Amino acid sequence: MAPAPAAPSHHQVLIVGGGTAGITVAARLRRAGVRDIALLEPSETHWYQPLWTLVGGGQAPLRSSLRTEAEVIPPGVRWLRERATAVDPAARTVTTASGRVLSYGRLVLTPGLQLDWDGVPGLAEALGHGGVSSNYRPDLAPLTWDLIRRMRSGTAVFTMPSGPVKCGGAPQKIAYLAADHWRKRGVLGAIRTILVLPEPAMFKVPVFSEVLTETARRYGIEVRLSSEMTRLDGAAREAVITDHTTGKAETVHYDLLHAVPPQRAPQWLADGPLADPDSPYGYVKTDRETLQPPDFPNVFVLGDVANLPTSKTGAAIRKQAPVAVANLLSGLRGRPATARYDGYTSCPLVTARHKMLLAEFDYDLKPTPSIPFLDTTKERTDMWFLKRYGLPQLYFKGMLKGLA
Repeated sequence: MAPAPAAPSHHQVLIVGGGTAGITVAARLRRAGVRDIALLEPSETHWYQPLWTLVGGGQAPLRSSLRTEAEVIPPGVRWLRERATAVDPAARTVTTASGRVLSYGRLVLTPGLQLDWDGVPGLAEALGHGGVSSNYRPDLAPLTWDLIRRMRSGTAVFTMPSGPVKCGGAPQKIAYLAADHWRKRGVLGAIRTILVLPEPAMFKVPVFSEVLTETARRYGIEVRLSSEMTRLDGAAREAVITDHTTGKAETVHYDLLHAVPPQRAPQWLADGPLADPDSPYGYVKTDRETLQPPDFPNVFVLGDVANLPTSKTGAAIRKQAPVAVANLLSGLRGRPATARYDGYTSCPLVTARHKMLLAEFDYDLKPTPSIPFLDTTKERTDMWFLKRYGLPQLYFKGMLKGLA
């Protein structure tokens, strides 16, 4: 019996990362007729991460956010179940963990970001027990809900780190869901709730910041702006909160802590030639309109790993993918890149069990509503149903199929 032929080491298009951006781009390229596409992705699990906030808030089962990677990879795309460890854009090669060197005609970088649990001293050791959880890990999102529903009194702390994070609204959405649940149970008055945010305002877009300020006031949440958790003692259940405006550090005893870790680019990219020297987190230097690194027009960067002045969300990827694909196809045909990304992103801000704001805006922080005749700057029940049921369908049946 003859040995199976070795997988080719050169591909017309090589996509690094099989998450939202990688699958969406692969599907769009296949629909455009590109035949030689390889996808480098070690995980056999694909998650729809926006649902994890609702899992942590007791409003969705974890299994509804899960698919196998094999289910979502478009037919005709070669799946390479390996992890990238280096990129050489001058040589047009990517090296994998097994030492294999892959070459490409066009490279699409969509590896996502890394959660830096060690970025806050004591957090990694405390995570998952002693009242500490995080919706940024799927195995811990159900624990968040368990802690919330069992709480009757005490202090609950919800934190957000400085620097870009994926789904920038998630750190505060879970605080509102928890407070809403406690209010309905009649125990909100016995629970001190502290929300720690690194920015000087609740949200970068003023109209939404005003609504969220009122939401926090309604629940009696103590908001610490320009602050973050800088140290954690899990055994003592104590968190150190530092006010970056004054430099003052306060030690808070907690009964429940929902922590969001600092986030950064994968180390192999942060250490490589594509990292933006202006990004302390190692994100890739990317033209904000064409989505290409300035010196390497055969490379395209989408999603969380791109150093772009917009929020890291799936909604941003939905608008980035058509631009990157159009410019990639233009390059294959010998034409200039003319498609442009305007920075559109969206953040569904859940404020109660069945209430949500839909924050949509562009690079200029100008609201860019996409649903006509609806005021999405106000808390709406229909927007909650959109997040819980509509957007997952749009994701799995639209975006990942190259149709939306």
